[in-house]
Amino acid sequence: MDVQKILVTSRIQHKLKEIIESHNLSKEFRFLAEDEVTKEDYEWADTFVGFRPTPNFEFGNIKWVHSLAAGVDSFMKIDWKEDVLLTRTVDVFGPKMSQYCLSYILQDSQLHEQFSTLQAEKKWEFHIPKSLDDQKVVIFGTGEIGGYIGRTLSLLGMKVFGVSMSGNHKPFFEKVVSFQEAASILDNTDWVISVLPSTKETQNLINMFTFKNLNNAGFINVGRGATVSEDSLVEALQVGHVRKAILDVFNVEPLPKESVLWNMPNVTITPHISAVTLPNDGVRCFVDTLEKLENKKNLSNIVEIEKGY
Repeated sequence: MDVQKILVTSRIQHKLKEIIESHNLSKEFRFLAEDEVTKEDYEWADTFVGFRPTPNFEFGNIKWVHSLAAGVDSFMKIDWKEDVLLTRTVDVFGPKMSQYCLSYILQDSQLHEQFSTLQAEKKWEFHIPKSLDDQKVVIFGTGEIGGYIGRTLSLLGMKVFGVSMSGNHKPFFEKVVSFQEAASILDNTDWVISVLPSTKETQNLINMFTFKNLNNAGFINVGRGATVSEDSLVEALQVGHVRKAILDVFNVEPLPKESVLWNMPNVTITPHISAVTLPNDGVRCFVDTLEKLENKKNLSNIVEIEKGY
């Protein structure tokens, strides 16, 4: 692909400009805030780089769109032009999300909250932490990110199972099943982790039909909020199918103040920070993708429009 004119839009376009220019790319660039882009810019550019489409997005002469984020939900809302390539940022989110998930699993397994309470009460009570070797985790979504989390937890001794659209086997997973077969592997599960993208197939995919197969399990969502029925999750927390939930993503963000999740003692809420895209990360992947495109190398970050990821 012959790439010459690149339009970069973001609320941090000045920072992106500084980083991109340090790579000394022999291309023409326009760095604009999202609300500054005009129709003429889209006619000028052959490439669009940003975290999301601008409010007035149009394809113009664009033949390649690169998402600086891993998620491409906002781009999927566009009536996509068939001959336009869409790529996304990869390789940086797996490690970050693995650390996020692991931190809460270890906090729970090592009884941090329990010992903190005992310390405040000046009580010396003997309780044995639960080893990771004795725990089972089911990961919904076994792609790049889910696969990395599965690898991390497996190497630490956890028994890792997966749920994906295809049900195809993946390294470090003891078993992977399709969405329709998820119930078959949920028994005796200690943790369920969702890294599912938001697609037509995954809307409210995790609901009471999922939760009712759990007994006092922990639940972590670092994928997309729309993939989980919040009403079902609240009910599951209340009746004990789920004993605690670590939630980084929600159907509506910021999470509305009237949401009952805020006040539930067995819920931890974080503001979509499990894998923040830093400017250097996004630019590094963009530059790598550009180099591979121009040298006709295989790309591992192409978005399949029909799948939505």
